[in-house]
Amino acid sequence: MKHFFAHPNALVETEKIGKNTRIWAFAHVLPGAVIGEDCNLCDQIFLENDVVVGDRVTIKCGVQLWDGITLEDDVFVGPNATFTNDPFPRSKQYPEAFKRTIIRKGASIGANATILPGLTVGQYALVGAGAVVTKDVPPFAIVVGNPAQISGYVQSGGKNSLAKFKQADKVVKPADLLEIKGARLVNLPIVADLRGSLSFAEYESTLPFVPKRYFLVYDVPSKEIRGEHAHRECHQFLVCIKGNCSVVVDDGRNRAEVLLDGPQLGLHVPPMVWATEYKYSANAVLLVLASEVYRAEDYIREYDLFLSEAAAK
Repeated sequence: MKHFFAHPNALVETEKIGKNTRIWAFAHVLPGAVIGEDCNLCDQIFLENDVVVGDRVTIKCGVQLWDGITLEDDVFVGPNATFTNDPFPRSKQYPEAFKRTIIRKGASIGANATILPGLTVGQYALVGAGAVVTKDVPPFAIVVGNPAQISGYVQSGGKNSLAKFKQADKVVKPADLLEIKGARLVNLPIVADLRGSLSFAEYESTLPFVPKRYFLVYDVPSKEIRGEHAHRECHQFLVCIKGNCSVVVDDGRNRAEVLLDGPQLGLHVPPMVWATEYKYSANAVLLVLASEVYRAEDYIREYDLFLSEAAAK
């Protein structure tokens, strides 16, 4: 007896299908495709040979997965979402190898979204309905529009997530508790009189370390993001001295978004906290103080590697 269900009107040519998977009417799955356990493949879908589908994946009606497409565990693909695998297609002309597109664990692709070839949609990211994705999507990012741009970040891994990410549906303010390991918000003094305003910080009373380096981030188009990394040893202290920007901090279990909107507020980002800055206002100037000089080996730029090292610590 088969350990999966295939509708009588489905054409299923592969034998590499996990238990409890359901494949519905008018689906066509080629012999080389690999499908995991407990998946739901709806009507009128097509899977080519070099396709890998993980466990507990849902693929709604009208979706085609071409050679080079991988959907990891717990991915949701909405109706009529479009995947591509050739950046310059010509009839009867084929590349030596098709671009590899990876939809990472727990990500969701909205209805009618288009994913260009060779991209990675990060874990638990959300691609909005109708979005056209032309660049890699960071983990947990929400992208919308054509071309797709980041509009925010999801705060939870979802009910099927193996990691337990804390729900947070609001931007953290200075009075709130920042439940990110080692990170903290610091209220900075402002001295104002008729001559203007002055803000300052002193080591031990407000600054958590003696800086060895500083840099400024400015003239950033509001659609762009910065950061997207963690440090192994370096501490950072962020102050938006003009305008405003948002910072998403993540310790591998909890996530929070902080609005830095003036020189009165600083954010201490310790080692082994993933930080992403985005939503820059047009006039934003972000001052970053660092406890160490620049060393490339101190950076962790891959989110999966960060999770692995954070769990080991």
